[in-house]
Amino acid sequence: MSAEIYRDAWGIPHLRADGVRALARAQGLVTARDRAWQLEVERHRARGTSAAVLGVDALPWDRFVRRARLDDTARRCFADLSVKDPETADWVRAYVDGVNEGLTGAELPLGAPGRWEPWTPLGVWLATHVLFAGFPAKLWREQAVRHLGEEAVGLFATDGPGTSGSNGWLVSGERTATGRAVIAGDPHRFIEDPGVYQQIHLSCPEFDVIGLAVPGVPGIAHFGHTGTVAWAITNAMADYQDLYREKLRRTGAGVEALDPDGTWRRASRHTETIAIAGEEPVEVEVIETARGPVIAGGPEGLDDGTPLALSLRTPPRVTGDLGFSTLLPLLRARRIADVDRAFDQWAEPVNVVQAADTEGGLLHRVAGRVPVRSTANRTRVVPAWEAGHEWTGWHDMPRAGLTDGVAVMANQRGPAAPLGVEFAPPHRADRIAELLAGKEKWTAADMPAIHMDTHLASAGPLLDHLAALTDLSPAATELRATLLAWNRRMDADSSAAALFAAVRTALVRRLAAHPAFAALTTPPAYPEVLLPWLALTPRIGYALEHLLRAEELYGIDRPAEVRAAVEEVALAGSATTWGETHRLVPWRALPDPSYDAPGLSGDHDCVLCTSALPGLTDLAARGPAARYVWDLARRADSRWVVPFGACGVPGSPHHRDQQPLWLGGDLVPVVTDFEQLSKESDV
Repeated sequence: MSAEIYRDAWGIPHLRADGVRALARAQGLVTARDRAWQLEVERHRARGTSAAVLGVDALPWDRFVRRARLDDTARRCFADLSVKDPETADWVRAYVDGVNEGLTGAELPLGAPGRWEPWTPLGVWLATHVLFAGFPAKLWREQAVRHLGEEAVGLFATDGPGTSGSNGWLVSGERTATGRAVIAGDPHRFIEDPGVYQQIHLSCPEFDVIGLAVPGVPGIAHFGHTGTVAWAITNAMADYQDLYREKLRRTGAGVEALDPDGTWRRASRHTETIAIAGEEPVEVEVIETARGPVIAGGPEGLDDGTPLALSLRTPPRVTGDLGFSTLLPLLRARRIADVDRAFDQWAEPVNVVQAADTEGGLLHRVAGRVPVRSTANRTRVVPAWEAGHEWTGWHDMPRAGLTDGVAVMANQRGPAAPLGVEFAPPHRADRIAELLAGKEKWTAADMPAIHMDTHLASAGPLLDHLAALTDLSPAATELRATLLAWNRRMDADSSAAALFAAVRTALVRRLAAHPAFAALTTPPAYPEVLLPWLALTPRIGYALEHLLRAEELYGIDRPAEVRAAVEEVALAGSATTWGETHRLVPWRALPDPSYDAPGLSGDHDCVLCTSALPGLTDLAARGPAARYVWDLARRADSRWVVPFGACGVPGSPHHRDQQPLWLGGDLVPVVTDFEQLSKESDV
C-alpha cells in the first residue's frame, strides 16, 4: 500500500494514501520527520526515562511515572485494545511503524532516537493527560481545611495552577450568514516548543479529514473536520481520579496494605532503576495496592517523616481501556450521530464535545469515564481501610442544548457540573456569550475577534476595593484614577493593564505573607510534581476575586492590604506596558538561547487566556495551544493557527512562521484541494 506527502505554503503535512493502514504509517512517518526530537522526549516521558537524556531536573517526573505505572498501564490498555478492537490496534501499530521508519537516522540533540513500541502512543497519551484532572487539588483542599476550616474549599475553588483551560463555541445555522454552523475555539494548555498540536490533513478512500493531532498519537482526537461534520472539545473539569490514604506495613515477604474488611492484603512491589545523565542512577520502589499504585510515601511515610502513603486510582488502570477505539470512528464520521457514537467509547480526559454537520445536526455533550463513588472521594483524600469509598459503576455522560442558537464551553460549571468539584470562573464563558449575543448573523471570518478578546471581568473586586480608598498619597491617588478609568482590557500595549497587574501582584504577595495563611506556606514533602497544586501564592492569585469579595477573611484587613499594595506600586513607579512583562515562555526540553520571548495580550480570565502565575511572575507558560474555526458551509473557509509552526526542526522555514499570526490573532487558511498543494514525496 502506498501514500503521498504533500505540503501547503505553511509546511503543514497533507497525506493521501490508498488505505487506512498506509495513511496511519504515513502520519507516523511525517510526524517523526517534523517532530523527531519532540517524539523522543515524549517517549522518554511516557516511560519514565527522561532523566537519562535530560538530566537530574527530569528525575521527579520519572519517579512519578514509574510509581504511577504509566508505562505498564499503556501496555495493559494496548493488550486490551488488541483483543477487543484489533482493527484499531493494527492501525496504531502502522502508525508506530511509520514513526520508527521516520526516526531512522534522525540527528537529535542528545544522541540517536530509541524505538517506539506498539503501546508507546498510549503511553504518550497517558503521560500528557495524567495530571489534567488535577487530582493533587485534593491534597490542597485537605491542607486548607485542616488549617482554615471547611469554608476555605469554597473560597479557593477556582481553576488551579495545574489545570488547563479552553474556549469553544458552537453557532448554529440560524445564527450564521451561510445558514450552516460554525465551531470555533482555542485549547489552552502549557505552551510547548514544538507545539502540543500538529495541523494535519489525512485523506484516503474512506475519509478526508483535517484537524489538530497530538504528536505521537495517530488520528485526530480533539479537533477535526471531515467535510460533512466537525467537532471540538474543552476540558470538562470532571473529577475521575481518586487518592487513597493507605496503611502499609513491611513483612518478610514484601509489603501489605490494610483493606476495608480489616485484612492485610499483599501489595505488589518491585524496584526499578532510573538512569540520570551525568549522575549515578537511583532506585525507586514501586508499590501497588488494590486501590492503585502508591505515588507518594510508603510504609515509612514521606521523606520528611510524615506517616503517609497515597495511592492513585484511575479509570484506565482499572478498566484497561484508554478510549482509543474512538479514534478511527471519528475519522470515518459523516454526521453528528457518528461523532456521538464514537465519543461513547472515550475514556480520558473527560471532555465537553461540540459537533455540527452539514445537514443541521448539532451535538453538545460530555464524553469520558467518571466513576460512581462517594462525595468524599471527589473532594479529598479518603482512607483506603474504610468501607464506602469503592467505585460502584460509571456515570452516564450529560448532554446539553443551545441557547439562542449558540453553545459556549469554557471549563465553566456547565453540563459537566454533576461530575466535577472545581470549575473555571464563569468570566470567559460569559464574555463569549455576551459577544455572540451582540450580532445576529456570524461568519467564520468573524471568529478571530472573539479569540482575541482581552476584557478582564475578574478585575472588578480589586477595582471596587480601590474605589473605596481615600486619603492616598498623591502618586497613589493618580494611580487609583488611572485604574478606575481603565477599560479593563489586558492589551499588550496598555500601561494601565501593567499597573493593574503590578497592584494585583503586590496584593497577592502581601496576602500570601499574612500570618493567617502561614500554615499553608510549607506543605508536606509530597512528590515534586504535585507541589504546584499546593503553592500558596498562585492559589491566592487565582482565587483573589473570591478572597476580596468574601464577607470575612480570617481577620485580614483587606482595605489596608489593598492600600499598602497601591502605595507600594505608586512608590516604585512604572513606565512599562503589559506586554513588556507578560511574555510567552514555552516549555522546551532543552533551552534555546536564540528565543526572544514575545509580549502577550490577555490574562487568566480573559477569553485570550494567556496565564501567568499571579503574585510570582507575569511570564506566561500557558495560553492558546492552537486556534481553529470550522465552517460547515464550506470547509475551505475554515481557519487555524498554532503558536509556532508546523515543523519542530530548528532553522526550518516552518519552525516559527505562524507565530506572528498567532500573536496578532490571524489564522492560516485550511487547504484540502491536493491540486493546490506541493507534493513532497511518495512513502
